[in-house]
Amino acid sequence: MNRRGFITMILMGGTAVAVTSMGDASSASGNFEVTRTEAEWRSMLTDLQYKVMRQEGTEPAGSSPLDKQYSEGTYHCRGCDLALYPSDTKFDSGTGWPSFYRSLDNAVETKRDFKLIYPRTEVHCRRCGSHLGHIFNDGPQPTGKRHCLNGVSLVFKPA
Repeated sequence: MNRRGFITMILMGGTAVAVTSMGDASSASGNFEVTRTEAEWRSMLTDLQYKVMRQEGTEPAGSSPLDKQYSEGTYHCRGCDLALYPSDTKFDSGTGWPSFYRSLDNAVETKRDFKLIYPRTEVHCRRCGSHLGHIFNDGPQPTGKRHCLNGVSLVFKPA
């Protein structure tokens, strides 16, 4: 079944609650500067990268070598090479995913994600729409945010 527009009914305390699941990342905010066909995306990405970046999946916790990467540099979008996160905003969240407290200006966009029972904030590359991960309100100061990202969506470029 196609996930786009799929509605699940969940019984919570005797009340039925509808949870809507959105489609692929290309619907994150509409038109993007960088666009590719599905065939082009599939040819340039591994199966896991495609699942995460284009179908809003999640890589296994602890699987990305970027989680423990703390060299000086910048993290770029694997889909379009846009600079997204500077290394000086990276921190060890203990979650098993690369985490940052702030993105670069005009690098990412967000949308609400209702795939679980509670709403989350999903983060995408603003230039190509690739799914990066989620933003939570349990990060360090100065923002208090934790951008919990999939390493397969990123490319680290040393300074």
